[in-house]
Amino acid sequence: MKRRALARALPVLPAFLLLGPALSRPAWAVPTSTEATSGIRTALERGAASAVELLGRPDGFLGNPQVRIPLPPALEQVASVLRLMGQQRRVDELVTAMNRAAEAAVPEAKALLVDAVRSMSVQDALDVVRGGDTAVTDFFAGRTRQPLTQRFLPIVTRATEKVALAQSYNELAGRAGTLGLVRAEDANLERHVTAKAVDGLFFMIGEEERRIRRDPVGTGSAILQKVFGRF
Repeated sequence: MKRRALARALPVLPAFLLLGPALSRPAWAVPTSTEATSGIRTALERGAASAVELLGRPDGFLGNPQVRIPLPPALEQVASVLRLMGQQRRVDELVTAMNRAAEAAVPEAKALLVDAVRSMSVQDALDVVRGGDTAVTDFFAGRTRQPLTQRFLPIVTRATEKVALAQSYNELAGRAGTLGLVRAEDANLERHVTAKAVDGLFFMIGEEERRIRRDPVGTGSAILQKVFGRF
């Protein structure tokens, strides 16, 4: 008798075992779609605010090797010659100006990033929470890269146009670009800095996302623990 009962139960055992982890959690621990959306919005706003705060201050770019903006490759060749000629100061001045320009531009990102977060749908939120380590970066890039570039460029231009070497480079690189000797993205210093500033911002947001995914409990946020602790 016991054998027949066991035989009837066997087909459902695999399904029961698959559900085991979920059944072992109390009902309150399973996030609803509304809670998942709230948790993702909280995570994204937190990541965006942290990135803006870290980068939008003196040495936010210049003092951080992970996001420090280098000279364009074409200008680096010129810089090597200048260094040999004892003109290291001019090179340093330009690198500093480039990174200071990015630091000045980044605070402009906060409103755009927050608007993107608050307009996200439930499906957007679920895609992000179930996505890989770059899901947040991909979300922000898709929604904000173009408007961020438009906002950053005038600020970067004002900061770098005061440096004589930057103007000289733009003139030479512009002519070289028309001949195909310099890549289009490297032919204008301000556009190079702007693109790197946006990349650096997304990179720092991604770092915060990875930190939250690794240790949602460490965030001190109940909703983040509930959402990210589940997926």
